[in-house]
Amino acid sequence: MCIKKDAAYIIEESIKKVMPDEAVIRALHGKKFDTGKLYVVAVGKAAWRMAKTASEILKDRIYAGVVCTKYDHVKSEIKGFQCFEGGHPVPDKNSYLGTQAALDMVSNLSEEDTVLFLLSGGSSALFEKPLIREEEMAGITQQLLACGADITEINTLRKRLSAVKGGKFAQICKPAHVYSIILSDVPGDSMDMIGSGPAYPDKSTSEDALKIVKKYGLCLSREASDLLRTETPKELSNVENVVTGSVGDLCRAAADACRGRGYEPVILTEYLDCQAKEAGSFMASIARSHQKSCKSLAFIAGGETVVQLTGDGKGGRNQELALSAAVGLADLKNTALFSIGSDGTDGPTDAAGGYCDGETKKKLDHQGIDIFEVLKRNDAYNALKKADGLIRTGATGTNVNDVAVLLIKR
Repeated sequence: MCIKKDAAYIIEESIKKVMPDEAVIRALHGKKFDTGKLYVVAVGKAAWRMAKTASEILKDRIYAGVVCTKYDHVKSEIKGFQCFEGGHPVPDKNSYLGTQAALDMVSNLSEEDTVLFLLSGGSSALFEKPLIREEEMAGITQQLLACGADITEINTLRKRLSAVKGGKFAQICKPAHVYSIILSDVPGDSMDMIGSGPAYPDKSTSEDALKIVKKYGLCLSREASDLLRTETPKELSNVENVVTGSVGDLCRAAADACRGRGYEPVILTEYLDCQAKEAGSFMASIARSHQKSCKSLAFIAGGETVVQLTGDGKGGRNQELALSAAVGLADLKNTALFSIGSDGTDGPTDAAGGYCDGETKKKLDHQGIDIFEVLKRNDAYNALKKADGLIRTGATGTNVNDVAVLLIKR
């Protein structure tokens, strides 16, 4: 149980250090906003907390604000703000209602006005006005998620099917100035991909979008296909963007927490981008390679894996990563791995991620549960539940991607 307590400590401390409060404070330091009216639009899983911090700093300077976030993420009212909760990872009618409220607010602004745009992960679903039927937009999103497309591929298509993505939101705000504070959930902090880049020039092309459709054999209407051939804004003159939190910060926070428990940390990557099952297997192979170490080690990988849906089970990418590692960790002493989403949710479940150690496979074997069969069904949640391997943090109020940590305790 000692190593599991270490894991719980590292999770708590890591998330604590990447909460958006300090990120917003840093980005607003010295900003005056002393002309015209100041409007705030906060979108994403961390939107409520970012907006709350901004309201505490700017107080009555804010003329009006809108928050678009995920269900159960609004903790209380914010004076002067309309708060909306919507669907994620597939947008729903409430996502569209919140987005329209924001668009209504920022339309017809003057050159003297400013829009403070607070952007965090999850915005691609939570901040959306589709240019196609809502049902088809949801269907295309589900197709992309099911086929294992990565976040860059998904967002390349979303930009062209949306009225607010790919720099289009900034265009709507013209002639007002947009000051954008970004909490990144994309490896490499590519600003045109975070939330599908509502206030950043799009680097992707229509040709890129059409290649993705061909790669995955997606079913699209003629209307959607035509939109993919329409280019997005490549220049924006009214925007200033600041990235102030990222998965790199999460990895460094995890490393500090590991040191605090006596582990020597190694950050393997901040750009993890592969199948969740492959990542889990790889982390387990590292564990086996270092079993003879005479000191406690922690190997850290940040980023975002993907899951290819081959079954109808319940789970998320972090749970699948952890369960995939359980096979390679079988019978290893004082060795464990956890993988979590920093927002506290992993897939359509109530878990933030999963934990496994040298005993996990044995526990499941005794219950007649075959890990490989479970993974085929994408049912990691139910298997981890039976092995006491689910990690539940609740909604954290931040979102800077995922982190997986392998612990070898000596």
